Amino acid sequence: MTKLLKNALFFIAASAASTGAFAHIGHETHSLMAGLTHPFGADHLLAMVAVGIWSVSALPAHKAWQGPATFLMALVSSAVMGAMGITLPFLEHAIALSVTLFGLMLVIATQPVPKALGLGLIAVAASLHGLAHGAETPATGFAGYAAGFLLTTAALQLSGVGLGLSIRRWLAARSGAVLGSLGGTLGVAGIYLFSQL
Repeated sequence: MTKLLKNALFFIAASAASTGAFAHIGHETHSLMAGLTHPFGADHLLAMVAVGIWSVSALPAHKAWQGPATFLMALVSSAVMGAMGITLPFLEHAIALSVTLFGLMLVIATQPVPKALGLGLIAVAASLHGLAHGAETPATGFAGYAAGFLLTTAALQLSGVGLGLSIRRWLAARSGAVLGSLGGTLGVAGIYLFSQL
């Protein structure tokens, strides 16, 4: 197993184990700084990195930007809905399972899957995260908080893009196995987060 893969697997396991599953509950939401730090909760962090890796691995090179862009647009629109009081039952459970969904997407990233299906799944998962972000944000602090979590979300996605490009460049011959290992680990992490709710 390569050092890159070992480090990535360790990162996923450590993120899931060391961060509370209740990533959207009980934290300060009135400032830009709170928004910048919030996406480091395990569920959001793992999902964002996975979006970047999947986008580079499953989409044509000139369209890899569409995965992160789709997530960000769905995140913003659903955050506005969440701030208006719209929510779903078992939202935290669905968010935890979105990590497992992204793991599955990585497992099959090298297989021919319709681009619209992949982007649609990203939009659905982003909407879950956005509803939770919006629901917890008071009207007086929404703009700063939203700007913060969008900036960090974009940065995490870029880190995933970088990891995906590294896999493509240095592990091209084994990219399917590497993505499968990362996806499997991500899937287990999502189930673990779900079990902690």
